[in-house]
Amino acid sequence: MDAYKLLLALVGLALIGATWLPHLLKRQPVTFPIAYVLLGLVLYSLPVQVPRPDPFRYSELTEQLTELVVIVALAGAGLRLDTPFNWRTWSPTWRLLLLTMPLCIVTAAWLGQHLLGLGLASAVLLGAVLAPTDPVLASDVQVAGPGEGEEDPIRFTLTSEAGLNDGLAFPFVWLAVAIALAVGGDAEPGWFARWVWMDVLWRVGAGAVVGWGLGYGLMHLIFRSAQGAEMSRSSDGLAALAITLFVYGVTELLHGYGFLAVFVAALVIRHYERTHEYHGVLNQFADQVERLLTALLLIVLGGTLTIGILDPLRPIDWLFAVGFVLLVRPLSGWLSLSRSRLSGRERWVVAVFGIRGIGSFYYLMFAFNHAEFAERERLWAIVTLVVLMSILLHGLSASRVMRHMDAWRKRRRGRVSADTPPAT
Repeated sequence: MDAYKLLLALVGLALIGATWLPHLLKRQPVTFPIAYVLLGLVLYSLPVQVPRPDPFRYSELTEQLTELVVIVALAGAGLRLDTPFNWRTWSPTWRLLLLTMPLCIVTAAWLGQHLLGLGLASAVLLGAVLAPTDPVLASDVQVAGPGEGEEDPIRFTLTSEAGLNDGLAFPFVWLAVAIALAVGGDAEPGWFARWVWMDVLWRVGAGAVVGWGLGYGLMHLIFRSAQGAEMSRSSDGLAALAITLFVYGVTELLHGYGFLAVFVAALVIRHYERTHEYHGVLNQFADQVERLLTALLLIVLGGTLTIGILDPLRPIDWLFAVGFVLLVRPLSGWLSLSRSRLSGRERWVVAVFGIRGIGSFYYLMFAFNHAEFAERERLWAIVTLVVLMSILLHGLSASRVMRHMDAWRKRRRGRVSADTPPAT
């Protein structure tokens, strides 16, 4: 069988599914990610000649593809948010970023050392890659398109968290890399101080500032220049990908966090000319590109199960994965949101639906390509297991829970309206 023509067929299948499946499965128990992981599992089990889905053999390609899908998803998340940026409205997001994420990192790292027996560098890396929620696989619990009016506190909080925490988790990935280099004797003197001022302060600050500056400039180009006004009246959404790649590339060249910059830039563009219909065009194109790339990666993820990617797992690793998905994130999120403006039900939903996904694989391979870590195959297997559990458990329950919460909010608004005396 011609491998090239088979690859074309697979890409075509991914495109068909990326276009139709999210709509066909909207009210079904099987979600788009679950369907594509199963498809990959079946496909790679057939006696056909397809490239071996080995992330370690194609480590650079794995890092680059996962990086691309994450930045496109971050741009889409920023373009979809209708809620204006201010410190008070975004307070649940800050709680998740400043409390939940560090709690997840510390807890996972501690369990990695004392429960799983990992070294310090590997344990810190495990915490860093599992802490951020994923902007790619969380469509069922995120906001709809710009201006569509489906931006309740749960969807807004989870979308804004996923948009920001990828960039803010990166310092801890660099910390794991620095520790691994120090253990191997390859670290420079004063490596910890350099990590603080470079990997925390400079990279985070540069990501936010460059993202805001480029976003503001591109907003003027698109909406307020004579040439841009004509473009914004068109139906050409390619600008979404152009903005994403340009902002990410410039920020990374300046040694800032491109993940953070892409989301901030998209957010700035979205919050000027808020009612302009071109935002919908940009978001639609970004969503289409994201779904195509996600479909291909999920097929490969399913394929990795056929080559024994989970074989290095030990019984204690399964216990860790279950505990992280069902206990660590939910309890950390609940505690962090305990004094927020969200109701009790909303806090639980936000805390539970911290979905893990493609971003975790990117961080892991990024670290592997920058330093030597012990038990790489086992770390990859643990992260794969956590992501698969998240895809399965959250995928099977998200639509049903969100429909229940929508109905609950509708009943709640009805009771409030009935209890409000008419104006005189």
